[in-house]
Amino acid sequence: MVRVEDIRVFTVVGAGTMGHGIAELAAIAGFKVYIADVNMDILRGALDRIRWSLSKLSERGVLREPVDTVISRITPVISVNPDGSWSQDLASVLTQSQFMVEAIPEKLELKQSLFEFADRYAPQDAILATNTSSLPITEIAKPTRRPERVVGMHFFNPPVLMPLVEVIRGASTSDEVVRVTVEVSRRFGKTPVVVNKDVPGFIVNRILGRLMNTACYMVERGLATVEDVDATVFYTLGFPMGVFELADYSGIDVFYLVSTAMAERGVKGIPCRLFEEKYRSGRYGVKSGEGFYKYPEPGKFVKPAHRRELAGKADPALLLSLAVNEAAYLLREGIASKEDIETAVKLGLGWPKGVFEFADELGIDRIVESIRRVKGETGLEFLEPDPLLVKMVGEGKLGRKSGEGFYKYAVIEEAVKETIIVRKEKPIAWIVLNRPERLNAINPKMIEEIGRALDDLEEDPDVRVIVFKGNGRAFCAGADVTAFAGINPLLAMKASRKFQELTLKIQFYTKPTIAAIHGYALGGGLELALSTDFRIASEDAMLGQPEINLGFIPGAGATQRLARIVGPAKAKEFIMTGDFIPAVEAHKMGLISKVVKPGALDEEARNLALKLAEKPPLALMAAKIAVDMGLEAGLWSGLAVESQLFGILFSTEDVIEGVTAFIEKRRPKFKGK
Repeated sequence: MVRVEDIRVFTVVGAGTMGHGIAELAAIAGFKVYIADVNMDILRGALDRIRWSLSKLSERGVLREPVDTVISRITPVISVNPDGSWSQDLASVLTQSQFMVEAIPEKLELKQSLFEFADRYAPQDAILATNTSSLPITEIAKPTRRPERVVGMHFFNPPVLMPLVEVIRGASTSDEVVRVTVEVSRRFGKTPVVVNKDVPGFIVNRILGRLMNTACYMVERGLATVEDVDATVFYTLGFPMGVFELADYSGIDVFYLVSTAMAERGVKGIPCRLFEEKYRSGRYGVKSGEGFYKYPEPGKFVKPAHRRELAGKADPALLLSLAVNEAAYLLREGIASKEDIETAVKLGLGWPKGVFEFADELGIDRIVESIRRVKGETGLEFLEPDPLLVKMVGEGKLGRKSGEGFYKYAVIEEAVKETIIVRKEKPIAWIVLNRPERLNAINPKMIEEIGRALDDLEEDPDVRVIVFKGNGRAFCAGADVTAFAGINPLLAMKASRKFQELTLKIQFYTKPTIAAIHGYALGGGLELALSTDFRIASEDAMLGQPEINLGFIPGAGATQRLARIVGPAKAKEFIMTGDFIPAVEAHKMGLISKVVKPGALDEEARNLALKLAEKPPLALMAAKIAVDMGLEAGLWSGLAVESQLFGILFSTEDVIEGVTAFIEKRRPKFKGK
């Protein structure tokens, strides 16, 4: 039985892209390291890359020892004889090793040959690990007499920087070997996740493969373009790269060959010509200078300029549906825990949230509907929603909107007032305009109740974002003119000032505000929306300032805010014609932040609110003040306000938490202190 404390000598076979990084990690962790490859030129190149990497770590202050001290622990070894057989030098170092990691090419016969050789020479209690990304651990272990000592230890590229390691059980791998491999991963400064069953692609590649496959299907079916998909993934979902951008960056050939290897081992997918055509034509992405995007020269990556206006044109629920389905399968079958699956996609793929977190936000019912849609369009029998997802929908566990999905959420608190409903769905509060029989027309009572609700919510530390929406067929069709009938000019001016006070309160509120607009947003309804920070509209929304048609002008800020948002000329046209415009046109003018399908409005507003809620509250408040005060005060005064707020923020606990989380490569937890 070997313990982590007993491991003194570490052997890495393969000094290529992954191997030299693994050797560097082992040396930093204090092990004596042998790194083996077929010739000394490769080994010298590997040592040069290790020295360069160590020097960069030293410059950043994260290397505890001198570069030369770490390098001195690494010894190069020729791994093969001129005839291609494994060398006696490799046999000699294996006899001294308590842990071996194989990082040679993804050819099963070659790996089996090495493990058979290592089995002959390594001590009986040594652990033999493979860094394979797609081949079964069980098959690699077959030629050995100790399959219980063989384990998968899948690093991500580059190993020194990527924080995740997948530890994979073969059919015979012992609990002790898994435990020690997990501990070694932690000694390397990595976060390990355990894959309990030897399935092709493990966690990360299975989930990523489903996402790639769905993206390809959507493009081939004409449901979205490559640019639509990548803009949606980058801006709406917050991934570090678009799907097709990632394929180009990592190599289309790599993804094609891995998916082919997984298919050969029973992982079914939607037939996709897009990737195959790129592979067959040699357009591998960055490495060849062209893939889904073009690059200045082979090997030189320049990030594609994703267009923000395309975000959301690809349906996020459809895009993630098969990835969620795969994750549900992994969980239901006990292949990995929920926590490990979430950790794997966050650290291995850089997703801002776990796949189950995304599922809860999008809605489990929408995920299931999307999977069934794909099955209906393709006729592929294997495309069934996982039984776990079907069960959750049947039990009403739809995610955040129902209070429970893969996670439980705070109980929704609802207070029904005379003209509004205040719904707390922490960290969000919804202020619902609730006069549906009058298309939510605003009267003095509603102005009073909204103002009071905002005061109460401002003091609630659990509420981070406010969303305004309308009940029934409209957001708000304007001021209730019957409430103002017969008043004299002085009372009309006072009423205008009261409404202006409310819109000023919303504009300069200390928490972000969002208007979710459907149906009509007219007159005072649009003025209320104009005072929020963000305006999202469904495609059926119609916006307008029709007061001119009744003989007066807007009185709650539209003459000022519209000019600041769309410019004086457009504002005059909008106000002086009294015309209604559809949401799509309002979006082109810059009046609306985003236009979505009617059924997706609440979801889009919720997703934006949740994204904002994760940010530091004090910094959000400072950003609002700096922008809005700057617009009113002019450049010099605005810059002065910005610099003062910038300085003040450095005294907050949130800044310390943000910097610490960045260094530790984790999501920050801001408290607003």
